[in-house]
Formats: sequence, structure tokens, C-alpha cells
Amino acid sequence: MTPAREAVRRLVAEGALTMSASGRISTPELSNERIEELAALRALIEVELASRALPRAHFALIDRLQTINNAVSEAVAHRDAVSYIRTNLEFHRTLYLRAQAPAMLAMAETVWLQMGPTMRALYGRLRRTEPPHFHRLIIAALRAGDEPGLRLAVRTDVTQGLRMLAT
Repeated sequence: MTPAREAVRRLVAEGALTMSASGRISTPELSNERIEELAALRALIEVELASRALPRAHFALIDRLQTINNAVSEAVAHRDAVSYIRTNLEFHRTLYLRAQAPAMLAMAETVWLQMGPTMRALYGRLRRTEPPHFHRLIIAALRAGDEPGLRLAVRTDVTQGLRMLAT
């Protein structure tokens, strides 16, 4: 099997792409129900990852998250959807790597993968003009060692955007 064919099969198996009976590949449609389901999964998994990362958070991590968040702001200012999506996921992944919970991180990445092919079109519907407010709250909670505040900020951040897409 060719590497490209194997990659497509893997993406189909992980829910990032769909394959028809005739072999046609497409991105899955995200219904309102599916958006709600993915938001709920993100709220469960990512809040736990952030909570586990908190005791391992250090100033260098917080500075790195601030730098990434500045790049998120730049992407928003330039209305660059691809950069926005990439840097937003980089922000979350950087934090969650500190949790040292590889199975949970893999589950979060699978959820992100399922959203990925349609996020570009969905981002256009939001017409975002400001960077995510909750990233600043996440950074502040990390600085303060505030676990309840961190859990709330992450939960709100990962669900608010997706739920705005459900119409």
C-alpha cells in the first residue's frame, strides 16, 4: 500500500475524513449534534490535561504560552484562519504536554483531527476580530496556581468557540 493511501485510511479510521462506498474521500459534515459532542469531549479531556499540567507549569512554559498567544492575536488581526487554527492548537498542545499524560493527549489530538478539515470553513463563519479572551485567563490562572480558575478558563475556551458554530 502506498504511504498516501495508508495515510488516508488512517484519517478515515480516526474520523478526520469519510470514505463513500465508491471510495470517494471527503471531509465529514459537522452537524450541530456533532459539534456539541466534540465540545463535550474537549471539555472533559482538555480540562483534565490542564489540571494535570498545573503542578508542572513553570515560568518558561507560561512565557512560551504568552508568545504563542501573541501569535494567535497576530493571526486574528490579519484574518489568517489557517495561522489562527494552527497557533490556537499549538497553545493548547504546549500546555497539555506538561500534563505528561500521553494517552489523554492522544485522545485530545484525535478530537482535534476530527474537527480539523472543517475548521477553516467554520472559522470564516465566526468572523473573529479579537483573540480568544480565555487564553489570557488560562495564563493568569497558571501564574497564580489557581486550579479552579484554570479548569473554568479551559472549559469555557474549548467549548465556547465550538458552541458558537452550532446554529
